[in-house]
Amino acid sequence: MIKKIISGGQTGADRAALDTAIKFNIEHGGWVPLGRISEDGVIPDRYQVQEMPTDSYPKRTEQNVKGAHGTLIISRGPLTGGSLLTQKLAARFKKPCCHIDLVTIDEFEAAIVLNSFITDYSIQVLNVAGPRASKDPGVYRDVKAVLETVIYMQLMETGPEELKGDEFLLLERKSSSVAGTMEEALAFLVKDLNLRNRCLIANSPDSRIASLYFSMADYLKVKLGLDAGNTALVEECAKAEDKESFDIEDAAMVILKKLKTRLEKDHVLKVVK
Repeated sequence: MIKKIISGGQTGADRAALDTAIKFNIEHGGWVPLGRISEDGVIPDRYQVQEMPTDSYPKRTEQNVKGAHGTLIISRGPLTGGSLLTQKLAARFKKPCCHIDLVTIDEFEAAIVLNSFITDYSIQVLNVAGPRASKDPGVYRDVKAVLETVIYMQLMETGPEELKGDEFLLLERKSSSVAGTMEEALAFLVKDLNLRNRCLIANSPDSRIASLYFSMADYLKVKLGLDAGNTALVEECAKAEDKESFDIEDAAMVILKKLKTRLEKDHVLKVVK
């Protein structure tokens, strides 16, 4: 199971990796050039990355390769520039490296390849590299999709038993909401969920947010109309996050995290001594 995701903080593939880690409460980091420079300016503070003593991109690439158990490079076609350098550095330092060319395989096949790579080399700290947004505008979405699918695959293999079975067969309930604001959405969910599920959400460790998400994503999207044109709620979720790209899947996670925080106020089980 991936414990940490790192990258060089550049737009495109690097940011997709960091945003995916943040979304699922996975530890993230990596080395970035002095001044946190990138092609779109200064790398935002929300990314918990470390500055190199130099503004050299190659130096930060080398440090990230050395600091990870293995490196993933996603491209669309042959490697060039910094991605090619990453592959060469991985070979120099004898670090496992997985290059996925999305010209030759689709995202699901890529996730299978990556999952096998992680398992075969016992990767816990994964370095992610690939083209910047200006070179490949679609790479952010592609990298995010592959990593999220791998997280789901790993969860299916090792997910906690208490989140399997019928606990979240929530779509059988008849109520729904056209909540246009976060507050309206949270009020509806607190009322709609039964006590058992409210307690389960509140008492689930933050490290298991992926388990909750994959159990509840469809429920949230259907009940709150995220997949049926509830743009007002999606836009409010987007304002709460400052990301390169935002979709209804991301909105569902934002709502889930806020719901968990709300329920923790009065549904956390206390130990009686």
